[in-house]
Amino acid sequence: MEGEMSNRGWVLRFMGVLLLAMLIGDGASADPQVPCYFIFGDSLVDNGNNNQLNSLARANYLPYGIDFADGPTGRFSNGKTTVDVIAELLGFDDYIPPYVTASGDAILKGVNYASAAAGIRAETGQQLGGRISFGGQVQNYQNTVSQVVNILGDEDTAANYLSKCIYSVGMGSNDYLNNYFMPQYYSSSSQFTPDQYADQLIQQYSQQLRSLYNYGARKVVLIGVGQIGCSPNALAQNSADGTTCVERINVACQLFNNKLKSLVDQLNSNLADGRFIYVDAYGIFQDLINRPASFGFSVTNAGCCGVGRNNGQITCLPLQTPCQNRNGYLFWDAFHPSEAANIVVGRRSYSAEASTDAYPIDIRRLAQL
Repeated sequence: MEGEMSNRGWVLRFMGVLLLAMLIGDGASADPQVPCYFIFGDSLVDNGNNNQLNSLARANYLPYGIDFADGPTGRFSNGKTTVDVIAELLGFDDYIPPYVTASGDAILKGVNYASAAAGIRAETGQQLGGRISFGGQVQNYQNTVSQVVNILGDEDTAANYLSKCIYSVGMGSNDYLNNYFMPQYYSSSSQFTPDQYADQLIQQYSQQLRSLYNYGARKVVLIGVGQIGCSPNALAQNSADGTTCVERINVACQLFNNKLKSLVDQLNSNLADGRFIYVDAYGIFQDLINRPASFGFSVTNAGCCGVGRNNGQITCLPLQTPCQNRNGYLFWDAFHPSEAANIVVGRRSYSAEASTDAYPIDIRRLAQL
């Protein structure tokens, strides 16, 4: 009996050591689901690329980053952006670095090329000063690919490596916000109907995405344009009651999104081993606006900080004191969602909760292909 007890004690001690080892192993970072994550976009996902530019579109000052571990980084949010959330869900142990600081072997985990005020069209956002258009972001990515080839030794090895990575591209918002719906600076709205303009954008976008494909991108997430007509800025300028979304802006965004979803089908049909998906950011945001209480939001029509009606005239002023209950605000400033909203959008982009969130599959399944 005594021997049996001592054996049992030894077994229990062994199991305890084994459990401890497993817990310690769990604490160590497991490999991410994909080797790298490349990010293209605008201020919704810029994490510092505009900091050194002569631009009004910068966010490297408080209260931006007030809830972010590293403080103000250039993210246009109080905390995390959607791509930070996606990087976490993909299993990366750190956020993807901006192009301006990414160097050496660090680029093998991915690079963020996003630039505030950037658009599909080169002139988009020019009234705000310096920015890196999508065409410029693609060129920067091509520079990165050359470095990846040098690090890995040859083009075939680099191509094989890049084919396993996730690429997310979220462009188009500024082509409406800082181009089409800004007739005092741009002539596009007098040149094109909303439908013609969406066609023009998609045609140019398609060529740029094919350039990405030609430089190794195979698993590509195309994020649709959100409900720009419901932003505090649009409400401040164009909504009679300050709460009703601006229909003509949202209709134009939906025209673009419908064509973008069709483009996904075309690219998947025409590009061998290309895997393109569409994320319906518009629909996810509509859900947040229609059912705010379900997601913990109490204010959906005003920025947590900003100036003027709805806090929607301009972005947050340096060192301005923002609202206290930041998780209750859908919008952080005149244009950008709060971290709380970004977390919902990021999670639903990664793992679709509604059948319409992602087409034809979500990011989680794309990563497994």
